[in-house]
Amino acid sequence: MKNQSKLLMAILPVLACFALLPGAQAICTEGCGSNFNTFEGENALINNTTGAGNTAFGWGSLSANTDGPFNTAVGGGALIFNDGDSNTAVGAAALLLNTVGSQNVAVGTDALVYNDNGADNAAIGWFALFENTTGGVNTAIGAEALSNNTTGFNNIALGFAAGDLLTTGDDNIDIGNEGVRDETGTVRIGTDGTQTRTFIAGISGVVVSGAGVVVNASGQLGVAASSARFKDEIKPMEKASEVVLALQPVTFRYKKEIDPERTPQFGLVAEQVAKVSPDLVIRDADGKPHSVRYEAVNAMLLNEFLKEHKKVEQEQATVAELKSTVAQQQKGMEVLTAQLKQQAAQIQKVSAQVEMSKPEVRVVTNEQ
Repeated sequence: MKNQSKLLMAILPVLACFALLPGAQAICTEGCGSNFNTFEGENALINNTTGAGNTAFGWGSLSANTDGPFNTAVGGGALIFNDGDSNTAVGAAALLLNTVGSQNVAVGTDALVYNDNGADNAAIGWFALFENTTGGVNTAIGAEALSNNTTGFNNIALGFAAGDLLTTGDDNIDIGNEGVRDETGTVRIGTDGTQTRTFIAGISGVVVSGAGVVVNASGQLGVAASSARFKDEIKPMEKASEVVLALQPVTFRYKKEIDPERTPQFGLVAEQVAKVSPDLVIRDADGKPHSVRYEAVNAMLLNEFLKEHKKVEQEQATVAELKSTVAQQQKGMEVLTAQLKQQAAQIQKVSAQVEMSKPEVRVVTNEQ
């Protein structure tokens, strides 16, 4: 009702002024005109001069057209101010205010009502592309789809009120989603809280190469960037990774409604991880722990491994140094032992010489 009131307030003065024009006084026309034109209805195609291949059915349809060719208007007020070419309007007030816009398709009451010179638009549904004026190459399928778009280009909206919040953004695709005002180059499928599961064929079991895909809490798909161009406050992890040593890896099975095959799983429990390190969990819309940032856990494990590896390297260096010291000492001991042996041999030799140089002891018997 709100949109209908808005339409009536905007359109009725226009129609009233049109009705007062000299060439628009209640003339009921029907038949086949020159240049392959076909028309039926009050003032339908009444001002056409050189326009060819036009078809007008309904009150005022294509009534202002003079030389625009290949237009089709079915419904009261459809393409009433048009002088463009190759437009198709089916429904009351469809493409009502279009003047020189070409190659537009409007199917549904009030579809593309405010379009002026926008071209190559397709609007199917009540109020689809209602506010569009100069925007082009838009496709809106569904009641009120892209209804607030004015100058945006190359947008696609599918579903009731799909892309309804878009106004000037370009290159968006909204399927079952209202979109976001003025955003550009964004794809939105479904509505948060309404669609709770997603099944896409052709993904599972298909082997591809490339970066792993991640999903953030808002449902946005992407890849985790690792370049320094996207980071600030970069510093060594140091002791920050020690929290992983307090985590408790578990084995488990998902509940049957999640995994009917009950495949054995290995991992962590988000609630337990949150107690150790809240930064390692991803929370749901209610703030409850939902999943674990395993990629962060892996990086922290790597840091702990490198720390232990460094310790092992230091210990190995110490052992090597001790071995070198022991080897040097062993070598010194061997030299000392050789010297002692040499000295012992020399002492023995000297002792032998001394023994040989002693005077012979003679015993004299004194006989009386």
